[in-house]
Amino acid sequence: MIALGNFFIINQTIKTQLLLGFLLFCFNCSTPVTQFSFNGETMGTTYNIKIVTDKNFNTKEIKTSIDSILVVFNRQMSTWDPKSEISTFNRWNSLDSFKVSKHFYDVVKEALTISKKSQGMFDITVFDLLSIWGFGPNPKSGIPEKNKIDSVLTYTGFQFLSAEKNSLIKKHKKTRIDLNAIAKGYGVDIIFDYIKSLGYENIFVEIGGEVRFSGHNRNLDKWSIGLENPPSNLGISGEPFFGIFEGESAAVATSANYRNFVDLDGTILGHTINPKTGFPVQTNVLSVSVVAETCIEADAWATALMSLSYEDGLKIVDNFKNIGVAWLVKTGEETRIILKKGDFRIIEPIFEMK
Repeated sequence: MIALGNFFIINQTIKTQLLLGFLLFCFNCSTPVTQFSFNGETMGTTYNIKIVTDKNFNTKEIKTSIDSILVVFNRQMSTWDPKSEISTFNRWNSLDSFKVSKHFYDVVKEALTISKKSQGMFDITVFDLLSIWGFGPNPKSGIPEKNKIDSVLTYTGFQFLSAEKNSLIKKHKKTRIDLNAIAKGYGVDIIFDYIKSLGYENIFVEIGGEVRFSGHNRNLDKWSIGLENPPSNLGISGEPFFGIFEGESAAVATSANYRNFVDLDGTILGHTINPKTGFPVQTNVLSVSVVAETCIEADAWATALMSLSYEDGLKIVDNFKNIGVAWLVKTGEETRIILKKGDFRIIEPIFEMK
């Protein structure tokens, strides 16, 4: 499934909201520990990082390194930059192999893996579908004709792309890709891994709502991630959060349809399109929150599951024991919470499925 939307516009995808603070504390009243917090901008959104440690910490030096990593990463993955690696690949009108950087290769390789696991409901070969529905750097206007959609579908599908030996190979010359639904998750992972390589254990990294963390927060407690409730007409009792995930080492991502949309000739269309039909998804699923070991997994699975009913989504993810999911589903006048494993704490549970 595709998350449509501008990789470079803030607030186009509902993501997790964070419940954190900024105080000093001590581990055992003898070793002073500080929570260092800093933030910045990247990929058209913001990032927030928190590190809890008793070690010496050079915030400026680490932030500079992180910003440098993200600048390079953004230049590789941005379809809005005509000189980026992905834009260059999209112009590659050949079936010959195309050599790519390690990060670019890793993202595409993981995307293709999740495409297979999700039975094609997650798909990055959707650049032209995004465009004809009014999204991306080259959006078209108006609702596309059925014959145009059918034409684009002839070269859309993960089967038209392969990743081998640090190179990408198109199976159709027209196939173009968009990494919006997975790149921020991978960005979280590379920053998390960088900080961990410096010897820190208590880490919190968030980019545009995609989150990965390890260890504990400043209070020696598990990190807490609030799952944002939809607007009052859709959500549960007007509470700001419909659930809270607590953990010591995990990644969390949420995808939703009720804020990211376009108005085409008076028709409001959600940001998720079925890569098999080429049409926007019609579903009663308001949001999907996924817990996984890495953020690239959580990001991609949240997108894929937004394209399906929770029943169909559950059938797929039930085969993967390392994934936890919380669906927020609208049924008539009622909004329900449906769980598939994972340590979610629900503020006001209406319905639960273990």
